Amino acid sequence: MELPEPQTRTFSSLVSEIEKGQIKIPQFQRDFVWTIQKSAGLIDSIIKGYPIGTFIFWRTKERLRSVKEIGRQILPESPQGEVVDYVLDGQQRLTSLFASLQGILLEREGNRKDDFSKIFIDLSAEESEQIVITDVENRDEKSFISIVSLLTGDFIVLASYPPAHHEKLRTYKNRIESYQYSVILVKNAPIDIATEIFTRINVGGKALSLFEIMAAKTFDYEKKFDLAEKFQELVESLKPFDYETISDATVLQIISLIIKKECKRQIILQLNKEEFIAHWEPVVDAIERTVEYFRNFYRIPVSQLLPYNALIVPFSYFFFHHPNKPVGEMQKYLEDFFWRCSLSGRYSSSVESKLAQDIKRIDQILDGQLPSYEWSIDTSADFIKSNGWFSAARSYVKAILCVYAYQQPKSFSDNSIVNISNYWLKQANSKNYHHFFPKAHLKKRNYPDFYINHILNITIVDDFLNKREIKANAPSKYMGKFKSINSDLASTMMTHLIGDLERFGIWDDDYDRFIDERAKIVSAELAKRIIRQEIDNKGQANLVDDFDEDATVSE
Repeated sequence: MELPEPQTRTFSSLVSEIEKGQIKIPQFQRDFVWTIQKSAGLIDSIIKGYPIGTFIFWRTKERLRSVKEIGRQILPESPQGEVVDYVLDGQQRLTSLFASLQGILLEREGNRKDDFSKIFIDLSAEESEQIVITDVENRDEKSFISIVSLLTGDFIVLASYPPAHHEKLRTYKNRIESYQYSVILVKNAPIDIATEIFTRINVGGKALSLFEIMAAKTFDYEKKFDLAEKFQELVESLKPFDYETISDATVLQIISLIIKKECKRQIILQLNKEEFIAHWEPVVDAIERTVEYFRNFYRIPVSQLLPYNALIVPFSYFFFHHPNKPVGEMQKYLEDFFWRCSLSGRYSSSVESKLAQDIKRIDQILDGQLPSYEWSIDTSADFIKSNGWFSAARSYVKAILCVYAYQQPKSFSDNSIVNISNYWLKQANSKNYHHFFPKAHLKKRNYPDFYINHILNITIVDDFLNKREIKANAPSKYMGKFKSINSDLASTMMTHLIGDLERFGIWDDDYDRFIDERAKIVSAELAKRIIRQEIDNKGQANLVDDFDEDATVSE
């Protein structure tokens, strides 16, 4: 990288370079938010010869995702191989100048329109007063002139003003056109340096995300590749399957692991643009196959139930290399891998390095080998009871919720399938989560919160059942009602991993017996999903959880 080079540019050269596509605003810059009034203040400073700050441009032959238009002014693409100056600092000022001096109509959010041709010079104002104004109501039309008319009007237009204003017209036009704009040019710097400069300059703002940097870096006009748009298309394609919560970071990790077997930030930043673009469609296909597998084989109906979003990464890696559904031993090894990660808090920290380690395990599975693990899994009933306090953000709890969802839980009242929704599950007081022994009921009996708010006391039900039928009633009361209207209640309750109601203590409102019996069933379900290894026989598992938020649920 060369040392930054200070320069000056005139109004005409700035406008010309923007119109030709020589100066561009990278898409990672925030939207233009300056008002007409603030823009008028900027032009006022220019007319008075005040400093307006320095623009910082990054000169490069790279092509980044950039702003394609300002208002209705289309900004052309520059020919490949030619250098372009991307604005790293001064975007609000530069856009304001361009919009004001070109008289551009901008459409804002909420259908609001700002017409930047409505910025005027008050010809009667003194130097010490505000010269550039936006409110000309009730003024003599020859006491002001628009900026656009001043700069583009011919002799006849300007001569139509009273002779007393002619000197000001010439002076103000000359000041705008001859103003020397200060520019610092950063040349021959890689994109990670350029974005680091941007981040440091905008220290008070939001730092650029890795995805924003990669969207800029991988943009290709010729191939019509825009990572931000491609990612949004992926999200939209997953919405019908309720897996639209996939993160942009997850997608970058998948691509990087497939190409480089690593997914740390510096590795992702070094990915070759052409290779990245070439891998995009096959990676999207692998992600879609992963979602299909999670939904159909593991019966995880929505992405909010996934213990970790990161689980999509190793499975997408698998389906990239093995497009067909796994069968036989390979299927069992994958299932063992899924549950070992889910029940251990695997991705609660150091996600990037652990994903790189786990890709090696996926390679073993692809070769038909059972991987070894350095962490143990305890599926015992006692472990579940000791570690099952309920928070919808805990990976361990989500893993057990996945087991519940696998049973395809049915409504206590009519045996209809319970609709599990991403929209509901992302809320702390989700309508899908129900305390089988209601909290209010247990609090009256002086049970501690840990024991009340426990995953073994949670069932997945629909909103109508939870809020309107069950409420805070004791199980013996509301289950008695359901028994009278649902002749197949026993089989219904098995879809919630609740067995014989007498043995489970339901009719006696025996909470301790209920927890003990349900722990046994959940333990057996977890054990079926794990291939026991020697390490699982060596003491108690260490459980570390990932907490996005400390979620609680309603009665």
